[in-house]
Amino acid sequence: MIVLHHCVSARSFRALWALEELRVPYELVMMPFPPRVHASAYLEVNPLGTVPLFIDGEERMTESAAICEYLAARYGQGGFGVAPDEPGYADYLNFLHFGEATLTFPQTLILRYGRFESPDRRSAQVVEDYTRWFFGRLKSLENILAGRPFLCAGRFTAADISVGYALTLAEYLSLSSSFRPHTKEYWQRLRARDAFVRALDAQEKAAIGQGIPTTPAPLA
Repeated sequence: MIVLHHCVSARSFRALWALEELRVPYELVMMPFPPRVHASAYLEVNPLGTVPLFIDGEERMTESAAICEYLAARYGQGGFGVAPDEPGYADYLNFLHFGEATLTFPQTLILRYGRFESPDRRSAQVVEDYTRWFFGRLKSLENILAGRPFLCAGRFTAADISVGYALTLAEYLSLSSSFRPHTKEYWQRLRARDAFVRALDAQEKAAIGQGIPTTPAPLA
């Protein structure tokens, strides 16, 4: 069975959401945030000390967008990903990586210098600059979403999970009120999906059962 090491609402939520979309059986191992600080034994199985850690038999992965791509290719039966010879393949790859490399990146700096660092190391300037960065990059979605329900190939794919997690994180950071109309409607479509709701429920039940705080990891 697939094993996913996860912190509440951290990047590993992408993998959890994908598993629920595909209805692939899995074991969910909840970790305190950040695990490299609060679960030293975890470093023995993942020297990075980060989540996700995704294990599928002999396969081990630690990058959330890559895990979504892997699940789409291995378990998606052609519907959760986009094939190389299918229209929308370039958009699929681009948005799959755009969600993490372009949209989540500035938010990690907002979190670090707005919440995680000690008060004397926090920086309102960094928070302001990277909030602008985030919205500047997010702007590119608005025109695309004006004519599409999802990002590529006319259907929901792993690329929507990658970008959708970035929008989830933006909501935790109280940035979602500034989403433009089409982006806001897109986010509402994503969060209404049954698999998204199941993933939220799964992490809460697992956290409670394993004695882990249910506060979203980015805000812990």
